[in-house]
Parts: sequence; structure tokens; C-alpha cells
Amino acid sequence: MRDSTVQLFGEVLFDRFPDGRAVLGGAPFNVAWHLQVFGDSPRLLSRVGRDEDGMVVQSAMANWGMDPGGLQVDEALPTGRVEVSLVDGEPHYEIVHPVAWDAIEASGDTASPSGGWLYHGTLALRDDRSRSTLDALVSGSDGKIFLDVNLREPWWDRDQVRSRLGAAHWVKLNEHELDELAPEGGSLAQRARALFERDDLEGLIVTRGAAGAVVLDRDGVAGAAPAPERVAVVDTVGAGDAFSSVMIHGLRRGWPLETALERALAFAAAICGQRGATVADPDFYTPFLEAWYDDGTR
Repeated sequence: MRDSTVQLFGEVLFDRFPDGRAVLGGAPFNVAWHLQVFGDSPRLLSRVGRDEDGMVVQSAMANWGMDPGGLQVDEALPTGRVEVSLVDGEPHYEIVHPVAWDAIEASGDTASPSGGWLYHGTLALRDDRSRSTLDALVSGSDGKIFLDVNLREPWWDRDQVRSRLGAAHWVKLNEHELDELAPEGGSLAQRARALFERDDLEGLIVTRGAAGAVVLDRDGVAGAAPAPERVAVVDTVGAGDAFSSVMIHGLRRGWPLETALERALAFAAAICGQRGATVADPDFYTPFLEAWYDDGTR
């Protein structure tokens, strides 16, 4: 049986580039964007400023048919932004603080859904205000919590992140993040199993770039899937968020874990062939939905 909804807590922001480009994103926003097309009734719990960027966010969500009820407007703080600069040809990122999504408030609109899923990352933990709201959401949740680890310097604390692992049911992280958070020693599989058992998780997903991904569950099953053949990469922005969106969708639909992994990797690869983390053309999603639901159901 499908649960009621998916709530996604955290940042919505613009990546601002030296050439003047501004790209809308933020992991929770990106995941919600994809889930909207997949039919998962996503509800983004975030905050924007009363400024031009905030109006763009609201307009984009409205045009995509997303639920606006969880998007707050701050009268003082600006909409989130990341200043991207090039140093010796390499990109560097300044995640500006404080911004509106650092001050997400608890309200009736941020109540945990009964029996639904709650998605959050680790970046939204950086400020006491949003962190306390997330605490209330997590403590009030009777559904599944999906933690998408995204360690961004200097905005993370090891002890704080480890404590969040113990409150989650499903955790997704990459190999480098596994190195930071898992007990030391052993192979990737051994470290993943140690982390899984330490935090009594229901599932743990480790993405491995070109090597694909692996998943562990409580039945002791370790599924694995290779990365698909590479597409012509335009950029890799949002690939991890695309992967997470399909995994959440698949978990809710009861897909076999290896099937979910394969489909998540294929969708993430396709996003790498697009500019930016999201695609505003519904036709982009059609081949995936037709392959997943060849009987026409969703």
C-alpha cells in the first residue's frame, strides 16, 4: 500500500556563476522536482526571501504543479545562494550563510505526515533555527526517514551527523562520506556493514561514481548495480539528487532493491546529459516512466 506523501526538508537556493548565470537547485528541491513527475505527492518544506529569487522559486514550483504549502517566506533573510568562483580553473563554492532556509520555522505546515516519508540532508543542520524545526519533524514522524548525507565544508560536524544516522531508516551516502562516518578498517562492504549495524538502519545505499552503487538491508542482502554506459556528460550537478529521487520512489513502490539501484543509476546518468540538476520538460521523463510502468499504471 502506498503511504500518504513525501516531505522534503531543507535548502532551496541558486548557484551563481561568474558569468552571471543563476541555476535553481538545492538537494531537497531537486529531489522534490523529480518526485512530482513520478507521482509521489512531494511537499517541500523550505524558506525563501521576499525578493526576486524567492519569486522565481515560487513561480517554478507553481508551473511544475508542486505543493506550495510548505514554502515559507522570510521578511529579512534573502533566498539561498551559492557563489561559484574559479580558482586556477577549478570551481570553488561559498554556501552563503545566513539565508532564508537557515530559518525554517515549525508550524502546522511543517507537521510530519502520518505514515509518509521524510527526506532531509545534512546541510540544513548548520543553523540552530532550521535544525530545531527538523528535530521536531523527526521526533513527530511515524513514517520512514530518508537521510541523504551531503557533507559540505565547513558546514558539517561529525558527531552531529552521526547522531542523525541513528534517527534515520534509510541512509544514502557516497564512498568519501562513508570513509568519514563509518568505523575505520576493512573493505567498503565491511565498513558499510559496520555503519549499518551501528546505527540499526533499515537500509544503507553507497554510491560509487563510475563503479555504480551498493545497498544493504536488514535481511542481510547486499545488492549491487554497475553504472550504466556513460552518456555525453554536460555536467554532473544534481546527479546524486536524481539518484535519491528514484530510490525513494522505488522504495515506496516496493521495487526489488537491485531494480531500484539500476533505475536510479540510469536516471542519474541521464541527468548528467542535461544542463543543471532539474529538467523543465515533462517529456524528458516519459521514457523512464514508460519503462518502469509498461502497463500504464503509476
